[in-house]
This record gives sequence, C-alpha cells and structure tokens, in this order.
Amino acid sequence: MSRRPDMFLKHFRRDERGAISILFGLCATVLIGMLGLGVDFGYVYYCQDKLQTSTDAAALAGAQMINTGTGGTAVSTATHYSSSGTGTLNSTAQLNVTMVSGYPTLKCLHSTGVSCNGPDNANAIEVTQQAVVPTIFARLVGFNSWTISATSLASARGGAAQPLDVEVILDTTASMNNVDLNCGVLGFSGLTRELCAVNGVKTLLAELAPCSATLSTCGSATNGNVANPVDRVGLMVFPGLKSNQTQYETDCSTSAPTIAKYSSSPVYQIVPFSSDYRSSDSAGLTTSSNLVLAARGGAVGCQQGLSAVGGVGTFFADAITQAQSALASDNRPTARKVIILLSDGAANASSSDMPGGESNNQCHEAIAAAQAATAAGTWVYSISYGATTSTSDCTTDTPAISPCSTMQQIASDSSKYFSDTSGGSTACTSTANSLSQLGAIFSYIGVDASTPRLLPVNTT
Repeated sequence: MSRRPDMFLKHFRRDERGAISILFGLCATVLIGMLGLGVDFGYVYYCQDKLQTSTDAAALAGAQMINTGTGGTAVSTATHYSSSGTGTLNSTAQLNVTMVSGYPTLKCLHSTGVSCNGPDNANAIEVTQQAVVPTIFARLVGFNSWTISATSLASARGGAAQPLDVEVILDTTASMNNVDLNCGVLGFSGLTRELCAVNGVKTLLAELAPCSATLSTCGSATNGNVANPVDRVGLMVFPGLKSNQTQYETDCSTSAPTIAKYSSSPVYQIVPFSSDYRSSDSAGLTTSSNLVLAARGGAVGCQQGLSAVGGVGTFFADAITQAQSALASDNRPTARKVIILLSDGAANASSSDMPGGESNNQCHEAIAAAQAATAAGTWVYSISYGATTSTSDCTTDTPAISPCSTMQQIASDSSKYFSDTSGGSTACTSTANSLSQLGAIFSYIGVDASTPRLLPVNTT
C-alpha cells in the first residue's frame, strides 16, 4: 500500500496530455499581443503621416506671407493652416493636436540666398506640432498613449531672388531627330525631339532672372555675363564634341559639328555659365547670346543651334560628372547649384567608343554620378523624354535596369523627376509631377527655385 502514492506521482509526471494545449494557449496569447501592438503601431504611423502633412501645409502657407503687410501675418497664417486649436483649416478630428510652445517661429537662414529684409526680418518659418495618440492594445502592457511630433521648415519667396547656377544637359544623339507629334511651337506641329528640347530651354531662359528685377537693364555683358548676375546658365550636350567644334553650335553656319568618341576626351560644355540671355528681368531673349543661339532663338534666318548628330550611341554619366565639377569649381558659394538632364535614358554606347572601365553598367554609372552630385548639395532635375520601361535598352547593365528607372533614380528626389512619354512607354510617368509636355516642364523648373519650399529642418 505504501508504494501506491509513489506510483501515482510517477504516472502523473509522465502524463503529457494537455501540454500542447498549454503551449498553444501561451503562444496564442503572445501572437494576439503582437498583433494588437501591430495595430497600435500602424495607427500611430497613420497619425504621424497626417500630422506631418498638416505641419507641412502650415509652414508653406506661412512662408507665403513672410514680410508682407506690417509683419506677423506669416505666424498667424501658419497657425490658421495648422491642426492646432479650433477653427483651423487642417484640423484632424481624431487627434488632439497642439502647437509646441514657441512655434510657429520665424527664422533668417543664410544658405538660401533669400533676403531677410522686411517687417518680419525673416526668410523662413518653422512649425512644430505634437499630438497624443491613444492606444488600444498597448495599454494592456502599460502604454496608454504615445506622443508624436512633426516639424516643417519652409523658405519664403520674394526678397532678393535666389541666385542659381544651372547646368542644362541635353541629349543630342541621333534618336533626337525623331518627330514628336505632341510638340507644337508657334503654330508648328510635328517638330523633331531636338527642336522641342531647345524650345524648352528657351522657355527656361524666359523664366530665370539674368539680374535683379529692380534694375531697368542688366548692363553690358563681358564673356557672357552681366555685372552682378542672378541666374546663370551653362549648356552641355552628349555626345561631346571635338575641342574646336563647339563654335558650330552657336553660330549661324549650317555646318554640323564633329562629335568625339566618349573615349576621346570630348567637350561636353557648349556654353559656359552665362547671364546675357536677356537684357533685363522683363525683356525678351537676347538673340546674340550664345545660350539663345544654341537654343535656336537667334535672329530670323539664322540657321544656328544644337543639332542631333549622334553616331557614337548614348552615354551621359561623364556629362553629369563634368556638370557637377563645373558647378563645384565655380566661385559663387551662395548660389543654388542645379543640373537639368534631358534624355531618353537608354545608355548603351559601343565598348569601342567608351573609356576604359566604363563600358559596363552605363545606366547605373549615370545614377551614381547623379547621386554624387546630389550628395554634394546639387539639385538634379531629370526629364525623361520618350524613355521605355524595357531593360533591353540598358544593354550593358547588371542587374538589369530600364531607361525609365534610370531617369527616375537620377533625380535628387521624386519632386524633381518629370516625364514626357512621347515616343516612349506610356507607363514611364512621374508620380509627383503631372506635367507631360517639355515647355510646361521647363517653365515649372524655371520658377521652382523662387517659390516657397520645404527645407531640411537643420538648414541654417
């Protein structure tokens, strides 16, 4: 009899019935908890996005009003367009949003080139909002709410114009001789893609400021530049030319320039930085300017201008690198540096025409060159003109990539990518910009630098 309790205990210890149920219950509890936390995290992320959007809107609205009237309007406008308090234009019903103490605040930044003169003594405004987001499942482990915040810094427009140094890089390969049926200029339709591109450049020049708007005339120009220029523009092409051939892109001769292989140290820069393209901020294009001549805007009967000679395929990584080098070496530290690249993005030059070590991955090389320029602070605008989504058009690249994706990745960010799909894939579009005609695209880029814009919050 005395052995029966021991036998019973041994039997109980060996009995594993129900163990799986216990483990399942524990695992289910953990999984349900993780799922619940995931729901909370997703909601917090959603709220953060909403808060950032309203903060951006408040900062941009306030920036419009800096140095207007008697001053102070910018702060009240930013508050009105925020989500803080009642009666605001961007109120968020599900969130209790408050403006952080001390905000909106006006700032005078030194790197934007915009004057702080005016009743506000500022050229930017910063907005910071915060909100308390209640939790559902996380409160079971002691977290009843999370506090989130969002900050936006926006620069003003107006004041002294932001100086710009712009390098325009145009595709002049043989494919640019194709007709663009969607391009019409001054009543003409069915122009070549090259003619559409240079007309886009003329539109850009009409938007930029050669000198201060307060001057009735910019004065005489020396070596293509007026005294105290505001916006200067340089023009590059690819393929590049032999060193003694650039003159044929800016004179009234019908002679076509002789191109150089990419391996033969070609000259990409057709016109160096110049500001003589208009005689004042309100004048028309100056027909004697080399920039205007290259863009086929010279006197009537003058057969000058860029021509799509082609002959060595398409490769533009080195042109981007040289454009950035020209911008970096120039002695205007307060000027915003800009590259505008127009191409179909299909880099596939023959290895026999290429420099050593650059024959492979030609599309990826262009992306790397553009990203290096962006990292140096340059704004890189990419205009995809007739690009395709086929990886067979970037034949040298591994991993495979399409011209469309190449042009998208060349842009400094999605807001600087544009697409005219004429002659290319209708799927190669921009999610950030709906403009799809070259003239409108160049016009937009021309004014983009002078409008209120969001800046990195650490801008000084």
